[in-house]
Amino acid sequence: MAERMRTDLNIADADAFYEALIRSHEGLSDDDSNLLNARLVLLLANQVGDMAILQQCLAAARDGLD
Repeated sequence: MAERMRTDLNIADADAFYEALIRSHEGLSDDDSNLLNARLVLLLANQVGDMAILQQCLAAARDGLD
């Protein structure tokens, strides 16, 4: 059976991660903030490593934006 993207909360301290994410953008220009996001996406995608799951994540992230 193919792996499925996790949709349940899987971050031990989600609020702390969110705060760290927001802090990482402080003082950056819009362009640098976008670059940080792109770099972060690529780093996290490398941690996941499974193309099927990554494709599910891409589809879920884009859902409703069309």
